[in-house]
Amino acid sequence: MGTGTRGLLTAAVTVVCAVTVLAAPGTAFAAPKPTPKPTPSTSTVPDTGAAPHAGATPGAVPTPPPDKDLEKVRERLDRLYHDAAVATDSYNAAEERAKEQSARIVALAKKIVAGQHKLERLKDQAGASARAQYRGGGLPPTAQFLLSDDPQQFIDGAGTVLNGQRATTKLIGEMTRTQQELREYADDASAQWRKLDANRKAKAAAKKRIKRQITEAEQLESRLEKRQKARLAELERQAAYKAQTQWLDTGILKEIDGKASQQGRRAVAFATAQLGKPYVWGAEGPDSFDCSGLTSQAWADAGHPIPRTSQEQWRQLKHVDVKDMRPGDLIIYFDDASHVAMYVGDGAIIHAPRPGRTVTVAGAGSMPILGVVRPDA
Repeated sequence: MGTGTRGLLTAAVTVVCAVTVLAAPGTAFAAPKPTPKPTPSTSTVPDTGAAPHAGATPGAVPTPPPDKDLEKVRERLDRLYHDAAVATDSYNAAEERAKEQSARIVALAKKIVAGQHKLERLKDQAGASARAQYRGGGLPPTAQFLLSDDPQQFIDGAGTVLNGQRATTKLIGEMTRTQQELREYADDASAQWRKLDANRKAKAAAKKRIKRQITEAEQLESRLEKRQKARLAELERQAAYKAQTQWLDTGILKEIDGKASQQGRRAVAFATAQLGKPYVWGAEGPDSFDCSGLTSQAWADAGHPIPRTSQEQWRQLKHVDVKDMRPGDLIIYFDDASHVAMYVGDGAIIHAPRPGRTVTVAGAGSMPILGVVRPDA
């Protein structure tokens, strides 16, 4: 096997091994009873290992903010968790791209190995032709044909030479094409590898942003006294109730009367079965979910796979008017499409809200609606 052949084959095997390592890693909505939250001892919020605020005394009790600032605390927490959701979408998108590129590299590596085997077979054919020529006295078929005194041998030889020339031309052409394909496969694999490396870095950067935002939110909440945490939770409920009431006051629910499709009913049933499970960023089940992990898995269970992230769900799925939505449709929230929930009827949604919360039922209008998409349009 030549040096070039060994290089291509070694590269193919290396690519497969490397990718294996990388891949391992009708009626108005009424507020429901709150779903159980994870206890501190079983919290599913990722351990960021972040250090305490600079200047803080180890073991000191953090000073709680004044009660009059609790609304500002709520708004700050909303921003922090929103930013974490944006970073989570970036993380999930990079993860999906990395999976696709890993699969592409493995497929290319297999093509390189198969192409190398094909090239070896063609070389064997060329060698067999050379050996046959040697056994014929070292003269090529053309020379033997021209030197023949036998008329019949001359006629037979003409056909043999013509067939031999055609076979040789075909063999050379096929070897050239195979070598070109191998070069193209190798170039493509190299490009995919660079993209994979870029997406690994994007995942790492997004993960760092997520942990930073969640850590800051946890530190902010840790400064609250028990009564303040209760008051903060009440402020969150009031804000959601106010937004939902304003949405319902538009009369929108009178216009929404769509019936769920068969697949939509299956998706709603899946989402309903996940109620009470914790939010974990980047999670797709079965024990925890983030917002788009819940919706994508629900529709996958319904037999209709959809994009993994809320932004891609908004970009790729069919848009429908809010008044035309039906159970199973997905409501996309915020101007940056950073959150998604499943509409389940009667003005309600099921969603995975944020770290520290569980999959729950909420009002469809409790957050700013960007639009509605339908997976099975």
